[in-house]
Amino acid sequence: MGRRRAPELYRAPFPLYALQVDPSTGLLIAAGGGGAAKTGIKNGVHFLQLEQINGRLSASLLHSHDTETRATMNLALAGNILAAGQDAHCQLLRFQTHQQKGKSKPEKAGTKEQGPRQRKGAAPPEKKSGTETHQEGVELRVENLQAVQTDFSADPLQKVVCYNHDSTLLATGGTDGYVRVWKVPSLEKVLEFKAHEGEIEDLALGPDGKLVTVGWDLKAFVWQKDQLVTQLHWQENGPTFSSTPYRYQACRFGQVPDQPKGRRLFTVQIPHKRLRQPPPCYLTAWDGSTFLPLRTRPCGHEVVSCLTVSDSGTFLGLGTVTGSVAIYIAFSLQRLYYVREAHGIVVTDVAFLPEKGRGPELLGSHETALFSVAVDSRCQMHLLPSRQCLPRFSLVSCSQGIRGLGLRHLRDQSGGPDTTVLHRYLGPQQKWPLRRLDRNCLPFPVKA
Repeated sequence: MGRRRAPELYRAPFPLYALQVDPSTGLLIAAGGGGAAKTGIKNGVHFLQLEQINGRLSASLLHSHDTETRATMNLALAGNILAAGQDAHCQLLRFQTHQQKGKSKPEKAGTKEQGPRQRKGAAPPEKKSGTETHQEGVELRVENLQAVQTDFSADPLQKVVCYNHDSTLLATGGTDGYVRVWKVPSLEKVLEFKAHEGEIEDLALGPDGKLVTVGWDLKAFVWQKDQLVTQLHWQENGPTFSSTPYRYQACRFGQVPDQPKGRRLFTVQIPHKRLRQPPPCYLTAWDGSTFLPLRTRPCGHEVVSCLTVSDSGTFLGLGTVTGSVAIYIAFSLQRLYYVREAHGIVVTDVAFLPEKGRGPELLGSHETALFSVAVDSRCQMHLLPSRQCLPRFSLVSCSQGIRGLGLRHLRDQSGGPDTTVLHRYLGPQQKWPLRRLDRNCLPFPVKA
């Protein structure tokens, strides 16, 4: 029996690093590029229109926004304003869609064969800021707003950006270890403080204003503005040996299902150094108010590269350095879905289809949909069948998880383009070697 494959939704003409889905318009926004190196690989942000066609979810390229010499490495979305991390800067982009009549239908980009044909054929011209694209009755306009430098290290790079709960502020972190908070859309700096010795790997803003940061110094902190509230303690009580140092790779807040005001924090812990016999990575759920660990589970020996949480807090999505993609149940941290080496190279971002706006219409009869992008330029779709369609063995696994959850609850109550672009994404201390298979699947030459 052949290896399980995920449907290829779209293939871009450049490596993809960041992904967002707009709930109101059903736009999937994928960004990346080849950086400043003169390899002929462009940099851009692609806006894809998601549609249900004959009962299947597909995507078509609606607009291509040229970002000139800067590859977009991270994205955050609030309404119709994108915050794009490009080198050491944060660039705000505003997009608007309008319905038009009499426009031609775009070419579908939802199959494996159509992606390469689109790259070989006459591709739509790259659009500068303020230009418009018309397809299938939709007009989309993108304009550059403010931009600001957010990182000031010797080799500056913004590694993460996120909005607060009401989208009036955004926080950035990068290689200099500083958190900087900015007003939206003026990008006036309102806060700056040193959070970590070394790089900030990820950060998350909670609805109560608390900020969680994780860094290459193996630490995770909770902040209220620039005041330290607490430090997360996982390694001290975790299921690991003291001789195996772990660091926090990602952090995300998620809603507690059926508790509108409840919050959980989810983190991923990975081995700080690559070993010949790699120990497992771990998923951990934390109480969103006390920041005490609730449960932790191993999530495989593949190094996790990215994490996301569904809108309702029901599911977690993971991508790995080796290209695998998985979906977990958030309350039990049990795996529901897994495709080994779906991309064959590092998964750079994952995002769930929103559960509001056009999300339910696009989802159809499935329980959830997870999108993944990678350095191989592909955007893939991972569909989880509805609970009525789950196979019998999955129902047995879920029942065992629910039984275990009751015991845990009682216990808790008692107590290149230029490969420097890829290496900068992975981090300076852990330059994962590209296998021969990985190099062959890249759409650009890679130095050994």
